[in-house]
Amino acid sequence: MQDHVQTVRDYYNQNAEAEYNRIANRPEFLITKRYLDRYIAPGDRVLDIGGGSGRYSLYLTEKGCDVTLLDLSEESVSFAAEQAKKQNLPLRTLQGDAREADTLLQSSFDHILLMGPLYHLLEEADRVKAVNTALRLLKPGGLLFASFISMCGGLIYALRDAPEALMNSNEEMFLTQLTEGKSYAGAAFTQAFFIQQNDVLPFMRRFPLDILHLFGQESVLAPNEKTLMLQPPEVFEALLDIAERLAEREEFLSWADHLMVIGRFIPSA
Repeated sequence: MQDHVQTVRDYYNQNAEAEYNRIANRPEFLITKRYLDRYIAPGDRVLDIGGGSGRYSLYLTEKGCDVTLLDLSEESVSFAAEQAKKQNLPLRTLQGDAREADTLLQSSFDHILLMGPLYHLLEEADRVKAVNTALRLLKPGGLLFASFISMCGGLIYALRDAPEALMNSNEEMFLTQLTEGKSYAGAAFTQAFFIQQNDVLPFMRRFPLDILHLFGQESVLAPNEKTLMLQPPEVFEALLDIAERLAEREEFLSWADHLMVIGRFIPSA
């Protein structure tokens, strides 16, 4: 497990700025922002667990939220802090493991983002621990925003960006799991977990959450993102509007790279 954690930490330490730029003005970020804006208001206390280089944290801080970012990668945390300083934003940052967040923080939060750790914790027990840890820091009635990379997302990436990769023998295990309708945990862009779409809600329903949304963070736009990014602003915005309308339709969830669950924390009496 420690080797796996170090592999993930090393990857993000080496790609902090690239990760910050990766989603800038792209469907994943823009559609997700629309969902965040439905629920997160200026003044709310937000914890971004696994928030990486801070793209979402900085957005919510600029919006007027009281935001704390925690991430495994020292370089990502440093990059986020530097961006906050440049933008004169009061973002708090600290380095740490998502599974141990409740030992590093004592406060409770109105909302918690868990939008990275569930991509990289290969063992189900660790994913369960990360969610339970987040819930211990979430106020009753608060919202958890939890993201996954879908198995379809792995296939979409290959078909869209690197079709030749599917011929690589190293991809055989992923393809086998895909064709058998199973999730995959192992080597990818780094050590990563890809979940079968139909496994997301059963996993999240294990926790004391009232599930409000399951949606594709890119909605229907992921397969043709390159074409989308070339469109004039009015076309781009119109397509984002359409994508938001379709984001929760079950038949279109497989079009997205990432799936997000939004759940309200309802602790047992």
